[in-house]
Amino acid sequence: MATFTERMGPVLLLWLAVCLGGTWAVDRGNFKTCDQSAFCKRQRAMKPGESPYRALLETMELTNTRLTLQLINDNNKVRLLLELYRLQGNITRVKINELKPLKPRYEVPDVLIREPPTEPLSLLSQDENGVVLSLGPESQRVIVSARPFRLDIVEGRDVLMSLNSRGLLGFEHLRMRKDTQADPEAENKEGTDPSNQAETTKEEEEKVEDGMWEETFKSHTDSKPNGPSAVSLDFSLPGVEHVYGIPEHADTLKLKTTDSGDPYRLYNLDVFQYELYNPMALYGAVPVMLAHNAQRTTGIFWLNAAETWVDISSNTAGKTVFGKMLDYVQGSSETPQTDVRWISESGIIDVFLMLGPTPRDVFSQYASLTGTQAFPPLASLAYHQCRWNYNDQEDVRSVDAGFDEHDIPYDFIWLDIEHTDGKRYFTWDPHKFASPKEMLQGLMDKKRKMVAIVDPHIKVDTNYKIHNEIRSRGFYVKNKDGGDYEGWCWPGSAGYPDFTRPDMRAWWASQFAYDQYEGAMENLYTWNDMNEPSVFNGPEVTMHKDALHGSWENRDLHNLYGLYVQRATTEGLIERSGGVERPFVLTRAFFAGSQRYGAVWTGDNAAEWDHLKISIPMCLSLGLVGISFCGADVGGFFKSPSTELLVRWYQTGAYQPFFRAHAHLDTPRREPWLFGPENTALIREAIRQRYTFLPYWYQLFYHAYHTGEPVMRPLWVEYPQDPATFALDDEFLLGRDLLVHPVTEEGARGVTAYLPGKDEEVWFDIHSFQKHNGGQNLYIPVTMSSIPVFQRGGAIIPRKLRVRRSSTCMEHDPYTLYVALNNQRTAEGELYIDDGHTFNYEKKEFIHRRFSFTNGVLSSVNLEPDAQFTTKSWVERIIILGASKPSMITLKTADGEENQLEFDFDASVFVLTIRKPGMNAGADWTVTLQ
Repeated sequence: MATFTERMGPVLLLWLAVCLGGTWAVDRGNFKTCDQSAFCKRQRAMKPGESPYRALLETMELTNTRLTLQLINDNNKVRLLLELYRLQGNITRVKINELKPLKPRYEVPDVLIREPPTEPLSLLSQDENGVVLSLGPESQRVIVSARPFRLDIVEGRDVLMSLNSRGLLGFEHLRMRKDTQADPEAENKEGTDPSNQAETTKEEEEKVEDGMWEETFKSHTDSKPNGPSAVSLDFSLPGVEHVYGIPEHADTLKLKTTDSGDPYRLYNLDVFQYELYNPMALYGAVPVMLAHNAQRTTGIFWLNAAETWVDISSNTAGKTVFGKMLDYVQGSSETPQTDVRWISESGIIDVFLMLGPTPRDVFSQYASLTGTQAFPPLASLAYHQCRWNYNDQEDVRSVDAGFDEHDIPYDFIWLDIEHTDGKRYFTWDPHKFASPKEMLQGLMDKKRKMVAIVDPHIKVDTNYKIHNEIRSRGFYVKNKDGGDYEGWCWPGSAGYPDFTRPDMRAWWASQFAYDQYEGAMENLYTWNDMNEPSVFNGPEVTMHKDALHGSWENRDLHNLYGLYVQRATTEGLIERSGGVERPFVLTRAFFAGSQRYGAVWTGDNAAEWDHLKISIPMCLSLGLVGISFCGADVGGFFKSPSTELLVRWYQTGAYQPFFRAHAHLDTPRREPWLFGPENTALIREAIRQRYTFLPYWYQLFYHAYHTGEPVMRPLWVEYPQDPATFALDDEFLLGRDLLVHPVTEEGARGVTAYLPGKDEEVWFDIHSFQKHNGGQNLYIPVTMSSIPVFQRGGAIIPRKLRVRRSSTCMEHDPYTLYVALNNQRTAEGELYIDDGHTFNYEKKEFIHRRFSFTNGVLSSVNLEPDAQFTTKSWVERIIILGASKPSMITLKTADGEENQLEFDFDASVFVLTIRKPGMNAGADWTVTLQ
């Protein structure tokens, strides 16, 4: 990196010294606390129970689809407009804006997949204290109380959720700055309409300098031309002790209370060497929270893209089990309740209350608003090999050959920033990567692929075509004075394209065309990093809040930038193939709706055991809010893992959705074969296990695409009435049918896995086929080769056991069906097959079959009779777990032909293996055990 740093300014050199030197911890001083964020500090200082807002019931208007009502702040007489909608699928939407703002306030575009369809609202009763509305045929009602304003959603006698019940609604109206106002007439005009603007009270004038109109953090000044504009609202969740979501944070799955520290922060930032178990902001932000108890699951989607802080408090937090028992014995037990407060710097209040009642209902409700996980190409679910950086084409060829030499499969090799010509994206280093097509063709000949990085900071260089085009079209983000915004990043001085503009996104997408992106081929895919955006010399290592995207400040839409970058890139990969091929794009920054555009990873983690552990709750949290395609850098990005940690990380990553090894420039090489034959064998086995399960992974992603249900999910999603599952985050389910408890402790001799489903479920160890009852904590002795994974009794899982050099090489290979019988001696499962890479599944070109085993008969039936696709794959083996020995097994195919099948029975573990039944995987058949 010497040649690149020589040209850098001192600010960037200092940043690099910190990053590349020996300081392996976040510098907290680079990032704001709530106290250092003026709007957060102001809003958090509000006292509960002193709400100045009341509802003006005489202004209520009710149409078939919405209720509108004015609210007034009795302290300053500013009026707000409340809009309430009942949406299809048991969702209520609440919007609050200024009735007559000085200028429009930002409302988030492009995140909702459509204007949500409404359902009729009807008035049940009204008096001077409030109104009661029906939310449909069930006993659900909305109660709007007038003084102070409060909104309750009730079902029967139960309050599901309350808004402003603690009186913490805050809405900073836009106003003229008094101390610099040059036009006294404007002031007079503005003061004439009490519903428009309030007279500034003495109290407000005293606060004017308190970070309202200007704010300085370290050496950066935020000019705040619009003044204070924050919004906040509190929500009470009676009966709830467990809340989840609001990623991205390196924290436990169950969110903690924030009374004694900072709120959880949502503000997309490039946080170098992030700390664990704290509420600091990270690379992405999804403002969605789920609440769960044994009776119900609900969700809150706070649609705001500005910097946001979320406070959580609970009346049972900190109580020991003994304390709760004492409450019970003394009869003083209060109903558990969690209170949540959202605080955003600008925009409006636009919140979707997803009322469940089941976890699946909430996933479906959120998917109806923001869409589902994009259905990825099958190969992207296989193994990815990456580092910063593979040095040149010969290095790529050598690593590729190393996988073959050591019989380890992989599908994608990745190139980081050093592959470019001087950090100019869409280019190749003319010396190190002189013939990229030759390199890509070499990979294609082995049915393998490549990912190259394309970051959204563009080198300011008049000899660089991309920069010249963006500048000439006026596509860069502007600074507050109207010039092109520039900051420091990897290339040195860089401009930042304004991805909020549809014309900019369309132009960016066009750059991925094969006649534009020189050297690209159809097996080259893309990685968007640094898209928070990262600005090395910016405040908090990001863009200034007063930078301009058209007429909007970065303050208003900051958390959307990464989504727009990934969207434009994804659209480019689709367009380059004429809309035929599915894209694969990885992003670091994200927002609600990013699931529609590809995969995310948990950023620059470290080679430490705690970072391995945190990858589980981090990906579980993302899955709960729609982003299923999640993974962590295997081995850790920073530092060098011990061989034990590296092996355990491969074993964990093999059972997480996005499976990629990645490492920092300064770390020693760590390809899987560099740690001695024993460790090579252990890593090979973990990766091969991933490949055998690819049919199951693919089917799970097909379901995620259709339903919004997470691929990797917490146990409580499937066992919502079992409190023992509610806080578990060291194990997880893949779909319904695989339970994974990775080994994440150094030197572990055993792990204890909770197997759910007391009196109902049985679980089979996928390696030994041992059967275990549900509803127990099972101690499992482990060695270095152990990956504790269990298949649920009652599930049929298709696998491909002939592992080849890449997933594409396995396309036509046969299936083995693993049939795990439940206590009723039944089982069912599915098989989904398509071409693995095009959008032709949208034209019904696929096979989707249901397997079921009941009364000794295993059958395969077509779930989609109008779909058309053929496969060369067949069923080469059926393994039935928990079986008894039959006297004879018969196969009957669709044409009526019957054949007897060979089988083995292992009486020690009750496993029946049916050999070479040979039927086509897309055909109807029955196998009968007699």
